[in-house]
Amino acid sequence: MRMRKMKNLEPRMEACAAFRITEPEARKGNWRDLMPGCTALWVELGCGKGKFTAETARANPEVLLIAVERCREAMVVAMEKARTMGLTNVYFIDMDAAGIEEVFAPGEIDRLFVNFPDPWPRKKNAKRRLTFRTFLEHYSQVTAPGGELHFKTDNAPLFAFSLEEFAFCGLNVKNVTRNLHENGPVGIMTGYEEKFYALGTPINRCEVIMQPFRLPEQRPEEAEA
Repeated sequence: MRMRKMKNLEPRMEACAAFRITEPEARKGNWRDLMPGCTALWVELGCGKGKFTAETARANPEVLLIAVERCREAMVVAMEKARTMGLTNVYFIDMDAAGIEEVFAPGEIDRLFVNFPDPWPRKKNAKRRLTFRTFLEHYSQVTAPGGELHFKTDNAPLFAFSLEEFAFCGLNVKNVTRNLHENGPVGIMTGYEEKFYALGTPINRCEVIMQPFRLPEQRPEEAEA
């Protein structure tokens, strides 16, 4: 998420302090304490400006939703949406998805959302894609066995790549579609998704059944390849 720097970012962040988790590592294994009695813990990686985040939280008031976003300028807009809507079941973390195992305990997450991530189209940047096998390994450790990863993208090559990565990691996939909204809008859309839909751009989506796994150790020469 690339946005212009905000001159008033810090005051806006402070005004939304109730929604922001500043020391997420301290909550590892105890996230549900934020909402005793919640039926599930869902995590969105890369929430952007938060349209999907806020609407998903509102539609599922019994679920605790944690939204992760590296760009603070985007995250503050998302937090302001949650505040305006009066939501009490959503919180935000500004961090990189690669650190997910430092923040969540093994099996703590019931569902992950990865919506329209950067496709990193150049082959040399494949390891930076949020569906690359090393990311999937991290996700698998913190997601409950049988939990799900819900993935959406408008980028057909990224979707094809991701399906190959899921298979490589031994993860089963269901509800695969390469044109989610072919017969009309389906589910809650992100802001980007609404624009793609208006343009007639097909949306790819699938659900991945997660289970813990570890990739084999790489030799030094393989890690540099």
